[in-house]
Amino acid sequence: MTYMCIFNELLSSHKCLEPCRKDILGAFDILKRVYTSGGKVLLCGNGGSAADCEHIVGELMKGFRIKRPVPEDFKLKLAMVGADGIADYIQGALPAISLVSQNSLITAYSNDVSYEYAFAQQVYGYGKSGDALIAISASGNAVSVLNACRVAMAIGMEVIGLTGESGGLLHDICDVCIRVPFADTETIQENHLPVYHSICAALESEFYCNSTI
Repeated sequence: MTYMCIFNELLSSHKCLEPCRKDILGAFDILKRVYTSGGKVLLCGNGGSAADCEHIVGELMKGFRIKRPVPEDFKLKLAMVGADGIADYIQGALPAISLVSQNSLITAYSNDVSYEYAFAQQVYGYGKSGDALIAISASGNAVSVLNACRVAMAIGMEVIGLTGESGGLLHDICDVCIRVPFADTETIQENHLPVYHSICAALESEFYCNSTI
């Protein structure tokens, strides 16, 4: 399935998301460009949005809808070190790091400095020009997320926001901001899921073969 078919299917089944079409495609274009150039994606958010960060990484870093066999040249390299059987168990990955996963670092930084800068510190440590940051905040006003975006901008990373209809402050500091047209947190988060599932599926369709998993 081509990426446009995936997005058309999303917007056909979730007609309320049609106003987000341009920004969804814009986010896909950024991420495709990042992965084509060998970059990686960082993600941050709080609460339910933190869980979404973990979810997205799970879809990008292993097979989601289709198989992702490792390249033949890497299979040969594994064989050369006596580990050819490993090739049957690892899969192609689209590099992504959830910044919410670093529990020891986050709690140490929160205790010693401030939680508001815990994601920003990680963006500074991990991020490079040519990478992207996916910043998720239902309100668009989470300070820890906004600070991470500002550091990403200074590094030269592209920033994708995922938020609600107002966009909050996040809308003004992103290269692309997907604002699902809802105001309450629960509904915003429920509609973020089909958006990022479709983006992950579209990226997978661009970089891997289309045999079913």
